[in-house]
Amino acid sequence: MITPTPTPTPDDTDHTLQLRKQEPAARARMEPPPATPMGDLIPGLPEDMARECLLRVGFQHLPTARRVSRGWKAELESPSHHRSRRRHALLALAQARPPLAGSGPAGKYAASGAGYSFRLVLHDPAAGSWAPLPAPPGGGRLPLFCQLAAAGEGGPAAKLLVLGGWDPETWAPTAAVHVYDFLSGAWRRGADMPPPRRSFFACAAVGGKVFVAGGHDEEKNALRSAATYDAEADEWTALPDMARERDEPRGVCVGGMFVVVGGYPTEAQGRFAGSAEAFDPATWSWGPMEERVIEDGACPRACCAVPDAAGSTMYMLRDGCVVARDAEGGDSWRTLARLPEDARAATTVASIGDGRVVVLGAEHTVYVLSHNQTTPSWTRVAAPPEFAGHVQAACCVQI
Repeated sequence: MITPTPTPTPDDTDHTLQLRKQEPAARARMEPPPATPMGDLIPGLPEDMARECLLRVGFQHLPTARRVSRGWKAELESPSHHRSRRRHALLALAQARPPLAGSGPAGKYAASGAGYSFRLVLHDPAAGSWAPLPAPPGGGRLPLFCQLAAAGEGGPAAKLLVLGGWDPETWAPTAAVHVYDFLSGAWRRGADMPPPRRSFFACAAVGGKVFVAGGHDEEKNALRSAATYDAEADEWTALPDMARERDEPRGVCVGGMFVVVGGYPTEAQGRFAGSAEAFDPATWSWGPMEERVIEDGACPRACCAVPDAAGSTMYMLRDGCVVARDAEGGDSWRTLARLPEDARAATTVASIGDGRVVVLGAEHTVYVLSHNQTTPSWTRVAAPPEFAGHVQAACCVQI
């Protein structure tokens, strides 16, 4: 038996129409409001004012701020944001942990490998602040005699690289590369340095890439080979060989070129030469050998240069003074200032731009020389006890 469908009355029809009219409003109350393309960066503030606020977020807080919202992440990663931020010069240091703080440079030759313990530290010379960086993956201990370099400086891709060194447990040379991203606050493993496994090599950042050259292999043979690393592509590219073997050279960026200073051949074993070779990335070639850039016998570790492609001045600690040499000024060095008394034994020096040179003294002090003025002046900053350890490597990072 089929039951007939009842015919709706006029009252039923009016009630149904009223319910249908109310449905969109009810759904609107239940659903969240649609998001704008960027959303409100900071609720209640105009976009331009919110962007000004984000420009004032310190570099150490960027990883946390980046996770606040999609809008903040997009803004903090945008090229326009990083063009607007004031570039900040920091020193990245491979520094002995507090138990080794009193051991000085001789501590690196301690009898027990278990005593070695280095970490990465960031020092802000302008603010006088110190902070440890998270340890790279793999045990939390830096390789001994590793090199530090910065890539992608001043932009959203600013990174700190830890290259090579010796395994702190076995003392075996390593080809490992670790890359720290200041924006994400995270480490990643980079492509290994190409063979042979080298120790005590020259290293510097030039034009956003990192260059290495010289050093010695596992048989203590001084090397002429060189290579460059692109941190964004995670790729190594071999360079033409240098004209000479160079063990324990110093790498600096001068006038947009990778300059390898000093070092010695296999048979010399510690008798440093004062010559230098410069690689030009634009022509992909090494320039002519330049003799007596520094004095024969001088250790090139005391050399540094302004950390950008436009810089053409090299600095050095020599005879108790800070001296400078301009690429366009011939082969002469000029004296900028005498070192403070407790910095005479310093071996760590770095240029941080704007006419400032940082010297780490033996008495756990940091001196900043400002020489872009009529009378060069020193500013002294004492390191807290927990940051007073021996510095094994240093580089300037522009964030």
